[in-house]
Amino acid sequence: MKVIIVGGVAAGMSAAAKLKRANKEAQITVYEKSRHVSFGACGLPYFVGNFFEDSQKMIARTVEQFNASGITVNIEHEVLNVDTDNKCITVKNLLTGETFTDTYDKLMIATGASAIIPPIKNVDLKHVYTLKSMEDGEALKHAMQNEALKRVAIVGAGFIGLEVVEAAKQYRKEVHVFQLNDRVLVDTFDKEITDLLEEELRAHDVHLHLSQTVTELVGDEAVTQIKTNDETFDVDIVVLTAGVRPNTSFLKGTGIEMLRNGALVIDHEGRTSIEDIYAAGDCASINHILKSEPAYIPLATVANKMGRIIGENLAGAHHTFNGSLASACLKVMNLEAGRTGLSEQEAINLGINYKTVFITDMNQTSYYPGQSKINVKLIYNADTKVILGGQIVGRKDAVQRVNVLATAIFAGLTTDQLAMLDLCYAPPFARTWDVLNIAGSVAK
Repeated sequence: MKVIIVGGVAAGMSAAAKLKRANKEAQITVYEKSRHVSFGACGLPYFVGNFFEDSQKMIARTVEQFNASGITVNIEHEVLNVDTDNKCITVKNLLTGETFTDTYDKLMIATGASAIIPPIKNVDLKHVYTLKSMEDGEALKHAMQNEALKRVAIVGAGFIGLEVVEAAKQYRKEVHVFQLNDRVLVDTFDKEITDLLEEELRAHDVHLHLSQTVTELVGDEAVTQIKTNDETFDVDIVVLTAGVRPNTSFLKGTGIEMLRNGALVIDHEGRTSIEDIYAAGDCASINHILKSEPAYIPLATVANKMGRIIGENLAGAHHTFNGSLASACLKVMNLEAGRTGLSEQEAINLGINYKTVFITDMNQTSYYPGQSKINVKLIYNADTKVILGGQIVGRKDAVQRVNVLATAIFAGLTTDQLAMLDLCYAPPFARTWDVLNIAGSVAK
């Protein structure tokens, strides 16, 4: 059996490795457009911020290691199109310019996503960056280390944008964040949570420009100013973090079903609408446990899990993915925040009769050093009290409690059951009634 995998980052290499273990006779060829495979892009903001110096720490396995295992990896090779009728692809060697074709019995698309470039004038000026690839990270880190470049503008206040804030603050930069919406992380967290995150950012002298549209960058060769619909600011570095778009344009005309943003629609086994073609990762949809329609959730956790399942299925199995709860977390200066399941807005969009509760309590006992506030929001079904979503923010142990909520949602627990859930207690870690117990008991 000849399998071609297009894209060699998270999902693609997870599938390749699993398939090779499951079927040692499988002929596996990977085509990757960049110079790197098995690359953990989630580490990029922390590499830029010099929390670690060696970029190779973001590489799980090298090209040489994959080749040694019997998987043929071709880096700097771009797949230009797919002929689904004849089961062949057209490939361009980006080093030589040579174009050739290759055939497959089964094909996996794992091409990921690219940074969205907003419609801003002069984005091709020097010192304007995105943060998606290893090359992006190395270039931005070099700029951040330049002491002459003192002012950083971040366009977009999503996960990557706010992680870049902390990276820039490591170099004592003056930081400005520009957001089209009226709050940060608008698609991920509810207002009670983002209010606290915005307060934390401002406490660290981060300038938030909310409800602002960036229209133009100014400069001769390098950027010197950023213009919005209202004001102009002097800047030395601009980082564009306005979201991502699936890398699927080369599949237009193949008939593969896609979402409106270009993400490939897959079933529970990772199959697309075309026979013998699978997909996973940031180029594909995923099934959400609490939604009936395919969802676009570009997270590394989902990509790796779905990649592994597809690897098994390419070997002949019929394993299915349990589904995603879009569980995600980030660190914003000294706060950590996480979410899982449905947000309140998602519950509204789905027409669910829901209730919410938001509480502020303490993460641990007062007499052990380190007590701090922790905030919990629950979204739950008003009729059954089954938990639908949860969001937590605090200075210590907030994210690990979100993992408890993810388990509770997956298991279909109610708020009453959460209230009496037998959670660990010791003075350094919690109070006798954990904040999750309290949130569950307050939910009526």
